[in-house]
Amino acid sequence: MAEPEVPEEPEPVSAEAVLRELRLFELCCRDEDVPTRLVELCLTHGLGPVALANELLAFVTSKDFSTELSSDSLDAFEHEVLIKRSSRVPQKRDNRYSGLHDIRSLQELLDEEEEDELLDAYTTPSKNSQKRPNSTPETPRPKRNLSSRSPYALFSPSSFSPSVTPSQKYSARGSRGEVVASFGSIQGPSWSGHGGCGCALRLFGSPEENLTQAYKFMFQKALDVREVLSWRIEELGEALKNHHHLEDFTSVSLPAQEPVTVLGQIGCDANGKLNAKSVVLEGDREHSSGGQVPLDLSELREYSLFPGQVLALEGTNSTGRRMVVSKLYEGVPLPFHTPPEPASEQRMVLVACGPYTPSDSIAYDPLSDLVAVITRDRPDVCILFGPFLDAKHEQVENCQLLGSFSEVFKLCLKMIIEGTRSAGSQLVVVPSARDVHHDYVYPQPPFRYPELPKEDKQRVHFVSDPCTLEVDGVVLGLTSTDLLFHMGAEEISSSSGISDRFTRILKHILTQRSYYPLYPPSEELNIDYESFYSYASLPVTPDVLVTPSELRYFVKEVLGCVCINPGRLTKGTVGGTYGRLYLQRDNSGGERKSPCVAAQVVKI
Repeated sequence: MAEPEVPEEPEPVSAEAVLRELRLFELCCRDEDVPTRLVELCLTHGLGPVALANELLAFVTSKDFSTELSSDSLDAFEHEVLIKRSSRVPQKRDNRYSGLHDIRSLQELLDEEEEDELLDAYTTPSKNSQKRPNSTPETPRPKRNLSSRSPYALFSPSSFSPSVTPSQKYSARGSRGEVVASFGSIQGPSWSGHGGCGCALRLFGSPEENLTQAYKFMFQKALDVREVLSWRIEELGEALKNHHHLEDFTSVSLPAQEPVTVLGQIGCDANGKLNAKSVVLEGDREHSSGGQVPLDLSELREYSLFPGQVLALEGTNSTGRRMVVSKLYEGVPLPFHTPPEPASEQRMVLVACGPYTPSDSIAYDPLSDLVAVITRDRPDVCILFGPFLDAKHEQVENCQLLGSFSEVFKLCLKMIIEGTRSAGSQLVVVPSARDVHHDYVYPQPPFRYPELPKEDKQRVHFVSDPCTLEVDGVVLGLTSTDLLFHMGAEEISSSSGISDRFTRILKHILTQRSYYPLYPPSEELNIDYESFYSYASLPVTPDVLVTPSELRYFVKEVLGCVCINPGRLTKGTVGGTYGRLYLQRDNSGGERKSPCVAAQVVKI
């Protein structure tokens, strides 16, 4: 009886074996480092000496290259043949150091590492292998921290980069948990919610009024932009006429010795920054046919203007070439929302804005600390603004991450969802123009995350930027765009007394009835004006407006709306701030009271 045939063991990869196969095809090496490079190609792409020789012969023959192999020809061979071959036929490779793992495979990975350490004690390392440092009583091998042995710790976003040294400045920060800004009265020393139990959260308005999916952009005509701007002037002009009881508007180009009232949009007479001498009024289409007139502001004691502002003004235009302004008619805010059945239970809302990593490290330690705060305080609603993977981070700009941008974002998001599951809080995720993997357009559609577990679909909400939410009858306006910074750089003002720039800008946002009234927009922002008209207008005056910014944090009430800038969770290499609010409707009737009972900005 014949013995069963035993399959031959594959020949181990070595420089001698590879050169022996090449000599069969009369291929030789020109440089001394070519044999080492050949072995490296075998190991990297999972090829044996015979397979590599066959691939090389076919490549050299088809390209009419010399039979003397050089480093340049091997680079071309790898780029044109091996990399394309690997993408078509996935090779079984050792993914031990790939950096991204499924959470179920991590414990097996740890066990394999322990086996390798044990085997290394009984084997002789090869010449080219990387040698582990010997463990002696003088230089003992450091023991792993028990927390680092957990697959969930390895699965954290701190494993996304080859250099994940935690930021020393962030770790050494002081004043953790310090309250730096407050509003309203707080009952009791501690903040806590109900973990979202019974909390009703939805997008405000009808479904067609909200941006819920991606759309096509990067194609708009100048005429379409002009149409949107004209519609805004007409709508706000009608509101100004009704509120201030104005008579019909006249043309900005018509000479008038007597004071007349005109309607238009503030602009600049050049491409530079707006100043008191360069202000022009671009008239509306109905009365002025879009004509322009320079403005003389010398007779005004107080004013606050920015490019794109729609207003009505009174003045004289004796020559038809310059209008001397005597009075400004500012816009009026929309009414507040009155819910038919307001909830009387108090709700806690936590708001935080990225970046969630320090600028000198890709380790997500600040985000981990925020998840710990959510688990401790159990807020009813957590609103997290992007960027989650910041396009301005040095390691992102230099492409030093071990996975694609979308993979890193999904793993980061998975950590947030799993980390807050025990708290039960409603999660609201708002994108940012600085999210490197997402659509770079404004208004910005919600994130796409089809991997969301079924058990979390009721509590995790992906919304657009900007967005209007309703939480138990309380309306929240949300935008991750740094509107305060953009408008602050363009606004000009004159005041006889003490004037707060933040209050002026927030007043403009509410009276212009838009999440982004600045025109032309900042160079950082790409606006699709057709979608802008549909999704970036304020439907009502929100009870709470959340506008994260690089500028200093604050909480203040403007025209009955509580406005909060929670700051960013990290500021460069150090820790930043986040915000928390108590919301509760007053059902006693009578004069309206703000449903925002209290608000604070806190250091992480």
